Amino acid sequence: MRNGAPLSRTPGRGAPQLRLRLGFIVIAMVLSFFGARLVQLQGIDPNSYAAMAAAEGVEEVVLPAERGDILDRNGVALADSVHGKMVIADPLMTAENAPEIAQFLAQRLGIDYFTALERLRGRKEGSRFEYVARRVPSTLANDAVDELEELGFEGIILRDDPVRDYPAGDVAANLMGFLGTDEALGGFERTFDRQLAGKDGMARYQVGAGNRIPLGENTVVPARDGTPLQTTLDRDLQWFTQKVVAQTVQSYGARSGAAVVLDTRTGETLALADYPTYDANEPLEADEDDLGSRALSEPYEPGSVQKVLTVAALIDAGKVTPRTRIKVPPSLDRQDRSIGDWFDHGNLRLTLTGVIAKSSNIGTVLAADAFSQLELVDYLRKFGLGQRTDVGVRGESAGILTPGESMTSQTKDRVAFGQSLSVNAMQMAAAVNTIANRGVHVTPSLVQGSATTDEGVTVGTDTAVETRVVSEQAARQVARMMERVVDENVGVAPRAQVPGYLVAGKTGTAQRVSEKCGCYDGSTTVSFGGFAPADDPRFTVYVVVHAPTKDGGGGSIAGPAFSRIMGYTLSRYGVPPTGGKPSRLPVTW
Repeated sequence: MRNGAPLSRTPGRGAPQLRLRLGFIVIAMVLSFFGARLVQLQGIDPNSYAAMAAAEGVEEVVLPAERGDILDRNGVALADSVHGKMVIADPLMTAENAPEIAQFLAQRLGIDYFTALERLRGRKEGSRFEYVARRVPSTLANDAVDELEELGFEGIILRDDPVRDYPAGDVAANLMGFLGTDEALGGFERTFDRQLAGKDGMARYQVGAGNRIPLGENTVVPARDGTPLQTTLDRDLQWFTQKVVAQTVQSYGARSGAAVVLDTRTGETLALADYPTYDANEPLEADEDDLGSRALSEPYEPGSVQKVLTVAALIDAGKVTPRTRIKVPPSLDRQDRSIGDWFDHGNLRLTLTGVIAKSSNIGTVLAADAFSQLELVDYLRKFGLGQRTDVGVRGESAGILTPGESMTSQTKDRVAFGQSLSVNAMQMAAAVNTIANRGVHVTPSLVQGSATTDEGVTVGTDTAVETRVVSEQAARQVARMMERVVDENVGVAPRAQVPGYLVAGKTGTAQRVSEKCGCYDGSTTVSFGGFAPADDPRFTVYVVVHAPTKDGGGGSIAGPAFSRIMGYTLSRYGVPPTGGKPSRLPVTW
C-alpha cells in the first residue's frame, strides 16, 4: 500500500496473444485431422471405405400377404395357405461358399442352382439381403437351414412366407389352377389373381455394418391379405363326380371325359369334373394338356342330345306336337348326300316322341323341315350355343354355330340332329337345363355372389341372366318325351334310370373331327344329358366321353355314369321321389 491506498495490478500484456495462439493451434490440429482423413478416404484405401459406406444403406424387406382361400359352396377350402418360409441370404457371409451352398439348396429345395448362386454372391455390391427361395414348406426350410449350420455355413436365414396348398389334391384342380414361384399360372388362381393375391407389404430400415441402426430410417407398410373366393362347387359331390368320370373313361379306354352338375333352378354349378386331371400340389408332374378344363376349352359335336333342343324349338313355334306322326324311311337322300340312322331299319311309323326315344336322325330332319335355317339358329343361340358361358374360366371355347343367313340346307339338316356344330360341355349342360327349368335359360355360375376377373369381367350368381327360350308348356312336353328315352321297353338308355325317380334324358353319339385333317377320324363322342325328378326338376347332369375304344353309345357308356352321379346328388341333397307316374306318350302309330 502507498499512502494507505491499495496498489493497482496491471494485466500481463502477453496473456491475450497466448490464448489466441493456443486457439489457432487447436483449429489447425482439427483441420489437419480432417485433411488426413480425406486423403485416406480418397487416395490411400478408397475401395474398402466405399464398401463400408455402401453397407451403411437402406434395406427393403417384403412382408408377404396371405393369399385368399378358394372355397366350396359350404366354406370348405379347395385352396388355402399354410405356413411356409422364404430363404434369405446375406451375401457378405455366403459369397465365399456360394457354390457349395447353392448346390445344397438346389438339391434340398428343388430350386435352380445358377439362380441361387447369383443371389448368394449378391446381385449388387454390398448387398446384405437376397431372396434365394420363396414359399418353401416350413419343415423343409427349417431342416435345410439346420443342416447348413451343422456343416458350418452361415448367412442363411428364414422368414414367414405362406405356401399355397390344395387340401383335396386333384379335386377341382382343373378349375383351381396353381401357382408358380412368383405368379398364378392357371385356373381361378390366375383368373382372380388380383382378388386372391392381396398386396405385399414392405419394411425399410437403415443398416450399418450388417446391423439395423436403431435411430435410422424405419418404415413399415403392412401387407394387405387377399380376399377369399367362394365357388358354387360342392367339394364332396365334385369328388364323387370326378371318380365316376375317371372310372368311365378308364373302363372304356376313352381319351377323356367330363361331367357337369347344375342346380336346375339357379344354374349354379355343383360339380364340373374333367378326366384326366392332376394334383394341384404337384402340377409339374402332370401332362400340360391336363392342366386346364376340357369341359370348357375343348369343343366337340354334341350329337343327338341336340335333338331335344330342335324339338323343343319346333313345339314352341307350333310346328309339331309330341304326337306328330312321321314316316321314317331306311335312309333319306338330301342333295348329294344320304342321311341314315344309327340302327338299320325299314320304314318306320314313329311319333315325334318315338323319334326322340329311338334317337332317329331321319325323323328329326323331317320334323325340322318346318323350320328355316334362320329360325333354327335363332332358337339355338337362345339356348346358349355359339357363345361362351363366361363362368370365369380362361380359355373357354365359344364353339361353332354357323349363322342362319350363311347356313346351307345340308348344314341345317345335320345341325338339327347334332352334327356340323360344336359346343363345350358347360354350354350343353346349360342348354339341357333350359328344358328342365321350364323353358328358361339361366346362365351357369361357378362363383357365389360376384367376382371380377383380372380382365375386368364380373361373373357369379349375382350376374346370372335368365332368358325365356321356349314356353313352359313346350318344355314340359319335351320333358315327358325325354322320359321315354330311359324307358326299358321303348327307349335307348334304360341304364340311365335312377331307382325310385322319374328321369328325363337324351343320349348323344357323334363323329369326332380330327384336328390334323379337319375331317372325321372314325372315333366318336358319346354323351347323356338329363334331369330329375323329371316332373319337378331339381338337378341337371350332363356326361360326355370322348373317343371310347370299346363298343357303346351314349346310353350304354354315358348313361350309367349319369345314373350314378344323379343318384348321389339327389341323395346328398335329400330330394325325395315325387311319386309321379311315368310318361306314356306313344312312340309309334
